[in-house]
Amino acid sequence: MTEHTFHITGMDCADCARSIEKGVARLDGIELCLLNFTSETLRVSGDVEPTAVINRVRELGYDVADSADPSTGPLDGQPPSTFFAYMWWRRDTRLALLATLLILPGLLFEELLPGLGVRSILIDAAAVAAMAIAGWPIFKSAWTAVRLNHEININVLMSIAAVGAVLIGAYTEAGMVMVLFVVAEAIEGYTTARARQSIRSLMELAPNQATVLRECIDCAGHLGQDGYVGGPCPFCGLEEQRVSVDDLRLGETIIVKPGERVPMDGRLLSGSSAVNQAPITGESVPVDKQPGDEVFAGSINGQGTLEISVTHLAADNTISRLIKMVEEAQEKQAPTQRFVDRFARYYTPAVVVIAALVAIVPPLFFGLPLVDPVDPLQGWLYRGLALLVVACPCALVISTPVSIVSAISNGARHGVIFKGGAYVEELSRVKAVAFDKTGTLTRGEPAVVAVRSLACTLPAGGECAACDDLLALASALEQRSEHPIAQAVVTKASEQQVERRYGAAENVQALTGRGVTGDVDGRTITIGSHIYFEDHENHQAHCQELAAAAGHGYTTMLVRRDDEYLGYLAVADTVRESSRTAVSELRALGIEHLIMLTGDNAQTAQKVAAEVGVTEVKADCLPEDKVTAVSELRAQHQHVVMVGDGINDAPALAAASVGVAIGHTAQAMETADVSLMRDDLRLLPFAVRLSQATMRVIGVNVALALGLKLAFFALVLLGLGTMWMAVLADMGVSLLVTLNGMRLLRRPRFVPQSIH
Repeated sequence: MTEHTFHITGMDCADCARSIEKGVARLDGIELCLLNFTSETLRVSGDVEPTAVINRVRELGYDVADSADPSTGPLDGQPPSTFFAYMWWRRDTRLALLATLLILPGLLFEELLPGLGVRSILIDAAAVAAMAIAGWPIFKSAWTAVRLNHEININVLMSIAAVGAVLIGAYTEAGMVMVLFVVAEAIEGYTTARARQSIRSLMELAPNQATVLRECIDCAGHLGQDGYVGGPCPFCGLEEQRVSVDDLRLGETIIVKPGERVPMDGRLLSGSSAVNQAPITGESVPVDKQPGDEVFAGSINGQGTLEISVTHLAADNTISRLIKMVEEAQEKQAPTQRFVDRFARYYTPAVVVIAALVAIVPPLFFGLPLVDPVDPLQGWLYRGLALLVVACPCALVISTPVSIVSAISNGARHGVIFKGGAYVEELSRVKAVAFDKTGTLTRGEPAVVAVRSLACTLPAGGECAACDDLLALASALEQRSEHPIAQAVVTKASEQQVERRYGAAENVQALTGRGVTGDVDGRTITIGSHIYFEDHENHQAHCQELAAAAGHGYTTMLVRRDDEYLGYLAVADTVRESSRTAVSELRALGIEHLIMLTGDNAQTAQKVAAEVGVTEVKADCLPEDKVTAVSELRAQHQHVVMVGDGINDAPALAAASVGVAIGHTAQAMETADVSLMRDDLRLLPFAVRLSQATMRVIGVNVALALGLKLAFFALVLLGLGTMWMAVLADMGVSLLVTLNGMRLLRRPRFVPQSIH
């Protein structure tokens, strides 16, 4: 089984996507067919030739980008950015604009000024010609829908309504219905394209080329010198070359000059600069970068020239992962969107049945005229045809996805990545938030604040040769770990210049949630928590000091060599400056249950909790305890968010209704349902506000779409509504709900206040 991906063009609404999915799925050999309306990406799996899929898409009235020849017309390429250029760019809309000239006499003399009594067969003929010209793409698409998909879609309904209007003598009505319908579809397509462009703009953040240091190959200037016959030039050495970012290799060194965009994720080798990361993380203030720091593709270099070692390939850098997640987000539809889509599937056929009954029952059982010979617009057949126009579900089906796409794009621009519309909706309902402590509420960058050897004779707080030896021994073991506390020990040993006293430990094993053990110089060294050592041996000599350290909020790590207790190290973590503000804002949003989950002891946990303002603390938690705590919270409050650093909190993040990871690591972006792209916890209340605003907008949009349908339903039954008025109103409400949804591209905004 092979998989193919196609970029579809020409879709105006989600209903178009469903028609393409259904048509392509009917091809022989297709096993899976998924079309993402937002990203316009069609994924097909099965034993099928790509040309067969492309031909079927075109047969359905759409096109595939980068595969058409110039004769396919205006569906090729990217759409123009201005509305009028877009209208003329589309072939079907261009026909409709030309047909408008033919419909003007009928509109003027029969609809707007009927009292003048101007009637002419030429006016009627012009109206029918307008219907045929504007409606040709619609008629063709309707026939394809019936023939290939065996379905009655909106194009079929509009075709029946227009042809029926001609048969009963409502010529101007028929022409106007088609012209307005095509223009309405174009307006939907234009506004949807504008929403998509906010996602595509992410692709423009990183440059296509990079300056890389590479060897001079086959140097023409030195060929023949000292026996040089080709290959790497021994005289030139490394030189700057401009290459495509797709050609970069891991470990190569790229040069980024002042003011340039960083072309690829990497680690800074030399140079220093203030780098603007706003396009990636949403940070408004440039971040100072020093050798050893990470830099992201798409960020903007400041005043210094940087040499960067490439750490990711083009397809796997931060920008690529971000774009992929945002584009695929619509595949995980919000429950509201799934409901609206299901409702639309039943709504349209239901109205068709009602329209048939309206046209048949009154004339058949009550003797009312099927067609009024004086005024065709008053006959019951016309009212039935008008109801077919009312059945158009466009405004309804576009009301939700445009809002979701706009919200996801807004979040991405500010550094909040939603992996799907389902998580936008779920986040709006949150009742409780559980926080991991280390790396989430705190910086996760602890520092060693005390080293105390059992052999130390100095007063508490002093350090001696025995303490330095204890630190060196602990460093030999911890240098094998990437855990923040382990790195704090290694950093402290480096500061004390004892990091090389012992060789790196061997046979290192983690004691899950409790510590680490390994062999140093042939003896077993164990570093563990207070609880772990209480389970194994007595260390009464330091009990009071350990209690005092815990009272200050320090994390203590006890050290043992074989069965001999050697002493302890105390480590302190600092609370993020944004934590208190974030917790306060969450409370202001009505979220009262704010819980901290941590593996630290209760005293340390309570100290941090008091600083940030959480309402509840669960300390001494192993990873499985955090999962249990989150599950219990879901049983109590249903809608629960878990916030962690995405590295060691994966099970708890998965157990929550919405898992939120803080940080831009690959683990964080892949583990969580929502990723906060920078270390600012205030993005969480912003994400909640954004999700709540989104659901309010969706509610208004659905109410507008359904309310207008009901209003015109009543007007048509009373004989007060016409087909062209129904199309015009549907076009208006489609535009209104689209523009209302697109407000979420700009509001709410993340405007960080100063932190006190």
